[in-house]
Amino acid sequence: MIRHGYRYLLFLLLALSGCQDAEVAPQQTLTLEEEQLLLGNPSGATADEGNPNDYLMLKPQYALSYSRERGTPNWVSWHVDQDWLGAAARQDNFRSDPLLPEGWYRVTASSYTGSGFDRGHNTPSADRTKSEEDNSATFLMTNIIPQAPKNNQETWGNLEDYTRELVRDRMEVYVVMGSYGEGGTGSNGLARTIDQGRVRVPRRIWKVLVVLEEGEGDLNRIGADTRVIAVDTPNSNTVRSDWGSYRTTVDAIEQATGYDLLSAVPIQVQQALESRVDTGPTE
Repeated sequence: MIRHGYRYLLFLLLALSGCQDAEVAPQQTLTLEEEQLLLGNPSGATADEGNPNDYLMLKPQYALSYSRERGTPNWVSWHVDQDWLGAAARQDNFRSDPLLPEGWYRVTASSYTGSGFDRGHNTPSADRTKSEEDNSATFLMTNIIPQAPKNNQETWGNLEDYTRELVRDRMEVYVVMGSYGEGGTGSNGLARTIDQGRVRVPRRIWKVLVVLEEGEGDLNRIGADTRVIAVDTPNSNTVRSDWGSYRTTVDAIEQATGYDLLSAVPIQVQQALESRVDTGPTE
């Protein structure tokens, strides 16, 4: 009996010791930069000047892969939740990104003037209204693409509004947006480049949204039943305003771009999510 009692006491002490260790273990928290890239790095971009067409830039507000040759981002990744939505006004201060490597051409606020294309945000201004600084960051030209006005103001505008409606309904959304191909149709007709050939006009524009209920440990909460919305539209002024009619699969976007989207998600979950076309509400 004494031996059994000793063993029980030893087990109890070890259990209590384990509990104490668990209580004092530091909690892992993401930096803002890590938050924006939670789903993974779609192209394996690196912050290496020797990789000028897949150059990784990490900002507190969003992460992106930049192409010096195209003069636009390849893709931009960001997170939207209640904390990012505030009362800051739209800054409208389009400007060159000073953090591009020295010697690289820096697209300016006037590079799109008279082109027939909008300065189309990837990370929308209205997704970053927590502070003036956060909103201002969305007007860096490394976050901008030449976007057909109707595509930007109607189709994409409607999808951006819907994203924030989800957030106001106590959801949080991880978004990756990008573009590919060459040659879009703006208000002046078809164009392959603008800014004297220094900025390429994309042919297609895509977006992937991963929608979660508000909570913690977001990456671990993504499962086979998580809602994923994938959209791929032509960069055209004749595009339909109903973004829902352009829904596709993540697999199809990966096939078109060569990217590995949702790469941080377990492979079996990826397979379930990436082959499915969303059929949920659009407003």
